[in-house]
Amino acid sequence: MSDIAIETLYRQTFNDRNVSPEESSLLTAHLQSLQQISDGSTSTPMTPDQIVWFRATAFRIACEYLDDCMEENVKLLKALNAVVHALETTCLLPNLEEEGGDSFSKEAVEQLLCSLYETQNEDHDDDDEAPSISKAEALALTEFLTDASTRPPLKSLVWLRATAFRLGSQYLDGESNKEKNDALLRSINVVVHIIETTCMRIKPLSLELPPSHSPTASTDFCTAVNTLWKLDSNRLNPNSDYTIDVQRSKHPCNKDDAAHYPLFTYVRSQVFSSRPTFKAFRDLLNNYSAAIGEEEEVTEQELAENKTFLEAIMKTAVMKYCHQYCLAKEASYNGRPVPASESGFMKILNSIWFESYSRSGGGRSRKMDSSGFEHVFVGEVKNGQISGFHNWIQFYLEEKAGHVDYRGYIKPRSRKSTAETNNDNPVLTLQFSWNGVEKFVSTSFIGVSPEFEVALYTMTFLTGDDENEVTLDTGGESFFDLNVKCHKYDGGSKVGSCYVEALAHYD
Repeated sequence: MSDIAIETLYRQTFNDRNVSPEESSLLTAHLQSLQQISDGSTSTPMTPDQIVWFRATAFRIACEYLDDCMEENVKLLKALNAVVHALETTCLLPNLEEEGGDSFSKEAVEQLLCSLYETQNEDHDDDDEAPSISKAEALALTEFLTDASTRPPLKSLVWLRATAFRLGSQYLDGESNKEKNDALLRSINVVVHIIETTCMRIKPLSLELPPSHSPTASTDFCTAVNTLWKLDSNRLNPNSDYTIDVQRSKHPCNKDDAAHYPLFTYVRSQVFSSRPTFKAFRDLLNNYSAAIGEEEEVTEQELAENKTFLEAIMKTAVMKYCHQYCLAKEASYNGRPVPASESGFMKILNSIWFESYSRSGGGRSRKMDSSGFEHVFVGEVKNGQISGFHNWIQFYLEEKAGHVDYRGYIKPRSRKSTAETNNDNPVLTLQFSWNGVEKFVSTSFIGVSPEFEVALYTMTFLTGDDENEVTLDTGGESFFDLNVKCHKYDGGSKVGSCYVEALAHYD
């Protein structure tokens, strides 16, 4: 069921102000299907923040059905409460103890909620889209629900959300002023969001790989790469989660600036807080010195951040597949088979990506100035040239900070390339400068999750060759011929560099 189908289901539900058993079953079945990887499915599993979209969309569409009749509006809120109940029971789990705080009381909750609905936020008088609950009031509710003395007990969880709707219905405008009632629904949405984020947690996805997504000894590398793409549920959507402006093309040898504006015009900032792998990845980017020849000082905090990142990505479908693929191919590392245990595989990941080595040489006095992760994802500068720096998140953050100057894109040279380069492209060859140092040709995935690239390059390192040509189906009848390159370092035990080269792009 697509997003449009979900919106249609919501409209059918709110049109008659009643959630029928059939409508509830349809919604529940769709949500359950997103929580697992179905055999033969080409869609990605649900992301942790998708539940927010489902709920916010329900409130947005409910606003379309606000009526002149108070009784009908009360029915609408009851239907909306039923929809939210279905979302929560399907996608969330309680995050409360059996016993609540000593000072918790239902009367205190009702008094606080009534005070929120009664108060209008003067800061947003001219903003038709703003809720009437201020940030200070939202913080007060958050503190009430999280403070040890007032935290609700588990048995009050359903009552808590139902009360948010019940009391909210009492503040529907008696003259059915639509603007005021719109603001009220937005306020109820804020209250429900706070309840969900403080008193519930996301239900873990089922990451068991069905036969259609399970690698075998005969699975070729191209098939594996395309399966990774299908499993990358954390990949961002162009023109909604992010927007880019590719501007003009250029030849790699042309030093003129073909782009007067940044490449990234927008990236939804919430992904760096709501998606664990994005947050953990971002925390790693400031742990390195770009200059080759400068010893990297690895602190205990940085080691802990490395571990947090590896633990986060190993909870994703793409890394589960990466591990299973390496096992199916009987891959080895340092002369030993890749371990079947997740903890053993994480040790290999830590070694090939995070253990330091010397890229500058120097014999016994050599400095441990590099690592696979730093080179591939962060970037380095050696002899006045950029090396590595193949990650779009690092590019976006450095461009936003004013350190990167995008110079334009470079078309694949193959005659097979019949597709136009546009702002939807998930693979882009570009030219840029970083702190005044230029890189004339660099290819990056755009919008993919950190775990997708770690999985792809880990599979390449452990099972692939130096060069691995594949055809990637990115959906929408768009195909990229790619050469996934891998250079090993430190006696073949570390990632020296991994990146993709775009050979052709066609429909």
